[in-house]
Amino acid sequence: MQLENLKLETRNSKLRIAQLLLIALLAIVFLGADTDARFNKLGHGLMCMCGCNQVLLECNHVGCTYSDRMRNELTAGIERGDSDSLVLQSFVQKYGNTVLSAPTTTGFNRVAWIMPFAVFAAALALAIWFVRMWKSRAVAHPVPPPDLNAAELDDLRKKARQETDY
Repeated sequence: MQLENLKLETRNSKLRIAQLLLIALLAIVFLGADTDARFNKLGHGLMCMCGCNQVLLECNHVGCTYSDRMRNELTAGIERGDSDSLVLQSFVQKYGNTVLSAPTTTGFNRVAWIMPFAVFAAALALAIWFVRMWKSRAVAHPVPPPDLNAAELDDLRKKARQETDY
């Protein structure tokens, strides 16, 4: 009985050690992934200031001095433990508002978020109005031929020729 208990305890302890190692490995992997995910999120929220009008992490100019320097600044801010807003604010203070790839949602910048939807809604309303107006216009119906006998028809032709000198 003691031998069976010893085997069971050994097996349970090996299982516990394997579980702890798996948890430690996952923690290391996910902690590194968090830093990479933060770097990617913040890097895609910034524009390269070399004039290429590309997102910072996608700037592909050969020898671009701005992108390397800005990536290093971003990495340093993340390693210092700065919050996302603090990192973005440091870039805004250094390079201006044009460093942000999307306008902020405060102040006058709200217009940049609202106007595309407002213009789309106005264009849609205008298109609906034009379609309804076009559909409600009077439809041309063919005029039925007059019920004239041959003599009346000849008199009308004669009168038309006289008036047009034909």
